[in-house]
Amino acid sequence: MKSKIFNVPNTLSLVRVFLAPLVLLFLSLRIDEPISGLPDVSWGDAIAAAVFIIASITDAFDGYIARRYKLVTTLGKFIDPLADKVLVIAAMLALIELGRLPAWIVMVIITREFIVTGLRLVAAAEGVVIAASKGGKLKTVCQIIALVMLILRIPGGMALMWVAMILTVWSGMDYLIKGSSIITG
Repeated sequence: MKSKIFNVPNTLSLVRVFLAPLVLLFLSLRIDEPISGLPDVSWGDAIAAAVFIIASITDAFDGYIARRYKLVTTLGKFIDPLADKVLVIAAMLALIELGRLPAWIVMVIITREFIVTGLRLVAAAEGVVIAASKGGKLKTVCQIIALVMLILRIPGGMALMWVAMILTVWSGMDYLIKGSSIITG
């Protein structure tokens, strides 16, 4: 059964795309008024974190709803991973600007995303679907938690981002190894 294009899962993914610039905006506006009792956390950081968390939660629901209610569409297959990347990269770019995240870590993460996306495009052209791996999903969860911690200046955020980066490289290598026959064939 063919699903409508603008169903709930696709709408949630599109909402995530539109929330990403808000994360950037609230971090960039530098609403530096500290929150009472949390001297290191400004209102801009708190609002950005709240928007980022809400957007991240939509990612958990859109895929579940799409599979559960058979609402998987071609648009959804395109917009869901794109929305994830736009959200994460927006937060990372703002954190680079604020000096909370080194640019080289972001470059490693973005490079992996380009490689995996390119591999998936080549595979799709060959009629092969490369599904998301558990390592890739774990990488995403780790990145999201680390980003929230960095936005809110929670100690340990940078250490968790290192773990996320390691998982990013590891899962990227896993995709490359599994897809090597597509590239070399």
